[in-house]
Amino acid sequence: MRLATLLMYDGNPRSAADQVVTLEKAGLDSVWVAEAYGFDSPTLMGYLAAKTDTIQIGSGILNIYSRTPGALLQTAAGLDNVSGGRAILGIGVSGPQVIEGFHGVPYKKPMARTQEVVEIIRSGLKREPLTANGEFHLPLTKDDGAVTGLGKPLKLLTKPERDTIPIWIAALGPKNVEQTAEIADGWIPHLFHPEKAHLVWGDALATGNAKRQEGLAPLQVMAGGMVAIGEGPETKALLDFARPIFALYVGGMGAKGKNFYNDVARSYGYEKEAEEIQDLYLSGKKKEAEALIPTEWLEAANLVGPESYVKERIAAFREAGVTDLNITPVSDDPAATVAQVKEWVS
Repeated sequence: MRLATLLMYDGNPRSAADQVVTLEKAGLDSVWVAEAYGFDSPTLMGYLAAKTDTIQIGSGILNIYSRTPGALLQTAAGLDNVSGGRAILGIGVSGPQVIEGFHGVPYKKPMARTQEVVEIIRSGLKREPLTANGEFHLPLTKDDGAVTGLGKPLKLLTKPERDTIPIWIAALGPKNVEQTAEIADGWIPHLFHPEKAHLVWGDALATGNAKRQEGLAPLQVMAGGMVAIGEGPETKALLDFARPIFALYVGGMGAKGKNFYNDVARSYGYEKEAEEIQDLYLSGKKKEAEALIPTEWLEAANLVGPESYVKERIAAFREAGVTDLNITPVSDDPAATVAQVKEWVS
């Protein structure tokens, strides 16, 4: 099992990125940079590439609506070059709240767009002309090869560091997860509950893997949460630090009926809580919403407690198919925490 972390920052991404150098030396295998509707991810990934030597650098995630497929190709190739072949392209459809509410573009046909983006990036890295005849990339061609767009298909101008870059997809809906298992190198599920994951996504993963594209290695899976190792109630109390992020996604990332994270909470069996959390969050009562996040879920999704318990959680994530344990150390010495967990997962 490899060890990953999501770059966390509260106002100054440079200082957070600088800490990754220490975590790399402690044994961290990959760092992932979120974008959402804050700073862009590629800028910070390029900064990390210059600061580090061996760690893989992933986008966690770039949405597939606010950039064209060609632009995503350029970003993947550019990052892979400046990092010396250490890039991972994490992509996803995000959700209507971010795509329409921040980027101002229509959120439509997520699976068709995902398929097209993956195809274009993979062919583009091999410096093949971008001739995909889909809905989201021009120029389109007729059956006789005549160009109907504004220009002839072009190939990537510069030679990529590698002609293949791992493409990971963040997906939650059953159909999206099935597609991910079929076409992606890796899967990024959010708010992952190891003991309940198979109930939600087991069938979708099995169906997608049965159709998995020839030449792809087995699907990799990244999931995890906070890590705090220690005895006593003060350690368990650290779980409360996770409540705001759970409440944000379950309650605030979309309107009623259009929140995929709320759907996941319901699929885990937290229907009543999901309904109440969303009502409270959307009405501005965020603290009340946070208080309703099931403690059982927080305990399962994070690794907080005595050493023996943290090892049990690692085993649970491994049993659930997780290949890359994504941890957020909560301690006075994050590097020491990374080194300790690295020893346990190796």
